[in-house]
Amino acid sequence: MLHAPTKKSISLFGAVNVSSGKLVNLMTPVFNAETFKQFMKMLIKSGSKKKRLIVILDNARYHHALLLKPWLHKNRKRIQFLFLPPYSPELNPIERVWKMIRKNCTHNQYFPSLECLVKSVKEQLNLWDKPNDILYKLCCII
Repeated sequence: MLHAPTKKSISLFGAVNVSSGKLVNLMTPVFNAETFKQFMKMLIKSGSKKKRLIVILDNARYHHALLLKPWLHKNRKRIQFLFLPPYSPELNPIERVWKMIRKNCTHNQYFPSLECLVKSVKEQLNLWDKPNDILYKLCCII
């Protein structure tokens, strides 16, 4: 007998430029080292070629995966990872964005399907596709 999974989910990677408020995001079926690497490549393409990106990360296992080490070494002039202490999400600017998305899109809402939920979240994300004051003020660290 086979069991069909009943819980559907979607994973969302995100990074916010604290200098401009620009949000970069990627929806994927799962969080793993391969999808994280794909997101990092996307992040590098979206950034300035003259500036090195510093990416603030929690300590999720896929952030430390061996698969990333050669890629990170190859791109060390373009990107650097800064790991936060364990259990300190309040220090990560993207956590403020996730909180706002939950407040604006999912609190007190019923979604008949995963597709409806994804549509609601994408509409919010599209509002922040370009540099903007809302995310700048929300995520500024100075």
